[in-house]
Amino acid sequence: MQSPPAAPIGRLAGLARITRRQWLLGNAPAGLVLAGLAGAGGWAGPANALPARALAFPRDHGSHPELRTEWWYITGHLQADGRPWGFQVTFFRSRVDSTQHLQSAFAAKQLLFAHAAVTDVQGRRLLHDQRIARAGFGVAQASEEDTRIRLHDWQLERADAPDAAPPGTSGTSGASGNSKAPGSRYTARIAGTQFSLDLVFESTQPLLLQGAQGLSRKGPEAAQASYYYSQPQLRVAGSVVVQGRRMEATPGTGRAWMDHEWSEALMHPDARGWDWIGMNLDDGSALTAFRLRRGDGSALWAGGSWRRPGEAPQIFGADAVAFTPERWWTSPRSGARYPVQWAVQTPAGHFQVRALLDGQELDSEASTGAIYWEGLSDLLDGGGRPVGRGYLEMTGYAQPLRL
Repeated sequence: MQSPPAAPIGRLAGLARITRRQWLLGNAPAGLVLAGLAGAGGWAGPANALPARALAFPRDHGSHPELRTEWWYITGHLQADGRPWGFQVTFFRSRVDSTQHLQSAFAAKQLLFAHAAVTDVQGRRLLHDQRIARAGFGVAQASEEDTRIRLHDWQLERADAPDAAPPGTSGTSGASGNSKAPGSRYTARIAGTQFSLDLVFESTQPLLLQGAQGLSRKGPEAAQASYYYSQPQLRVAGSVVVQGRRMEATPGTGRAWMDHEWSEALMHPDARGWDWIGMNLDDGSALTAFRLRRGDGSALWAGGSWRRPGEAPQIFGADAVAFTPERWWTSPRSGARYPVQWAVQTPAGHFQVRALLDGQELDSEASTGAIYWEGLSDLLDGGGRPVGRGYLEMTGYAQPLRL
């Protein structure tokens, strides 16, 4: 997803020819992973539909190794040294089906990946880095009890916020669609080649369960689904180091968005790629919208959600979201042409999404094989007034995503 690992681990280097949404939608090239790790081929076959269930916390903050793919994803922005910065931190887990029956402690039953990026808006540049390892041996670990992930010298850990309410047992609070789980504090420590992140994210709102109480459809078939919740409007503190210069986040200037998804599902074969936004609005609202595209650019599936502070979320149907490109940018490196300005129509209103920096393409073809666009963007209302900020992701523009 990003630049080559600083310390590749044997045959693991170069196996991750995927982007974040490929993990989400089960589009990892399993044959490549199996051949590289176990010398065996074979695909597990079509996934069964995930059962609806009440998410339980803190357990569901943790890893779910029984399912094939999982990721924890934090995006956001802050002011430091009088300048705006965007950031992205993602940890992935992938089950290797062909090794599950092996008894050896050296069998690579789970892979862990991590990617991070910093957008320097004023400097007009994007910095990115990555890590990869098999789980175990004190090198990489993802706890099943809570969000506690470590991959070499990178880590992401969750704890209850100091002023959190007593934990609930599980599930949701009925009509509100909000989890009973207490507030969270995430700590991310990332030491990249050109940058480092030492950030703390604290919840200001309840969990947002996406889809049908946390079961989110991702395609026209029931098997194409994930368990999915978000934590929008996270408060941000900490520091950013860019090329040796440490800059403290200005208090009160940062906001972040956290997604956690896990799935057994496959990406629909007609999908070439997707467009996705996660936006924190200035009034405390939260907007998610996505669509999967066919090769001709038409929508194969769509969805999203909208939640005002203190209100129940509004979940969007597959026919209720439309993305219309308004301005394009062509990458001088890959030649891919990306819409960096969108009109996004949702049941909650019509919005415009504008990239703060056109050149936020992540080109990791030399190592991971993926070329895609992911970056900090502004959200405007129907009258052209800025109302929020968040992240836009676009895949399948440089080349189609294939199994």
